[in-house]
Amino acid sequence: MACTTDFIDFVCSQLEGVGVIRTKRMFGDWMIYIDEKPIILACDNICYVKMLPAISDMIQDAQTGYPYDGAKEHYILDIEHKDEAIPVLQALLPLIPYPKKKKKQ
Repeated sequence: MACTTDFIDFVCSQLEGVGVIRTKRMFGDWMIYIDEKPIILACDNICYVKMLPAISDMIQDAQTGYPYDGAKEHYILDIEHKDEAIPVLQALLPLIPYPKKKKKQ
């Protein structure tokens, strides 16, 4: 089941004030960018973030899961609790690189 647009709208509303938010639909699921960095992978109305050591203490009680077949394990971000989710995202922002630009052929 793909994410609903209502869920993506809710996630974006929860992220107000964190940075510039942009979404991109990919294969029925969504990538949510903050300040042009791919921070949240939204699949099946669940928000996933990369499992990085810098956030492990902040999100140690979070569930984990696989956003799609063949993906690495990710933390599941409890986006409904904005006060807990925002600090995690702010910690990830300096760690996540900008996407590589595609070479023109």
